[in-house]
Amino acid sequence: MSKFPNNIFGIVQDDLAAVEKELYSIIQSPVDLVNDISVHLVQAGGKRLRPALYLLCARGATPNQSELLPLAVAIELIHMATLVHDDVIDNAATRRGSPTANARWGNHSSVLTGDYLFAKAFSAVTAGADNHMLRILTDVICTMCEGEIIQLKESFNPEQDEADYRLRVAQKTAEFIAASCELGALSGRMEHSEVVQLREYGYSIGMAFQITDDILDITASAEQIGKPVGNDLRQGIVTLPVIYALKNSPDHAELRQIVVNQVMSDEDVKRGLEIVHGTDAIEYSYAQVHKYLQHARNSLPVTLNSPVRQSLLAVADFVGLRKY
Repeated sequence: MSKFPNNIFGIVQDDLAAVEKELYSIIQSPVDLVNDISVHLVQAGGKRLRPALYLLCARGATPNQSELLPLAVAIELIHMATLVHDDVIDNAATRRGSPTANARWGNHSSVLTGDYLFAKAFSAVTAGADNHMLRILTDVICTMCEGEIIQLKESFNPEQDEADYRLRVAQKTAEFIAASCELGALSGRMEHSEVVQLREYGYSIGMAFQITDDILDITASAEQIGKPVGNDLRQGIVTLPVIYALKNSPDHAELRQIVVNQVMSDEDVKRGLEIVHGTDAIEYSYAQVHKYLQHARNSLPVTLNSPVRQSLLAVADFVGLRKY
């Protein structure tokens, strides 16, 4: 359910296998509970999108591949840590169809394990990353935290507009994917203009990816997305389709009352989704996805070798078509 098609990342498949192996190695702890939670998180899988994009962008030139592994592992560890903390904040019971760490082991152990993964991420790159790369990583973690805090502050607030939403998506998702591509280009020793272009590609992919996630929360089945449908609405997270419906639906006043309700029933959520579906909010949101994806394609440096270019184009195609 959570993987990209194998052919998309075929040229870095061996590198990704090495990342997977190293993830299991680096999370080892003499504390059994830390091991249990960390192994559960690695086994839960995921798309490994961020390290895969890092590795692909590094392949745009001809770096020493053995130098790439630590940073690729660190990128995925940071992503895993943020997901653990997000699940605690959201009180989520499932992710990718499996119980969350907080559902199995409680919030306290989960938060501390997330902190452990952050520390392990920076331990992985102490020898290989230069100060500029470390600054990129630390800055993007700060940005993600700021985005999460803004989302918490604006929960159940129907006054948010599209600009507010795009800023939040950029901070929570797009900036990290942009940084993954930027770090790959830097590791590949690419020219400054190429680094900037690949960062822009990653940013646009990230925006499209998160908007698609928000659409799927409204349109997909629980089996497809591995968590309850309408979960964002229930948590007061006002996403692009809801913002559009609040502005354009003849039932906008009713939807507004649902959005501000901090104890929504299943019927409230169901009705809210019906109101969104009664507009062309989904079509509008997908149109924004496709604009970002086209910008991503147009941002690719002309100097990229053909296999890397085709893989990065395939990522954009998949994001536009994915149903999970």
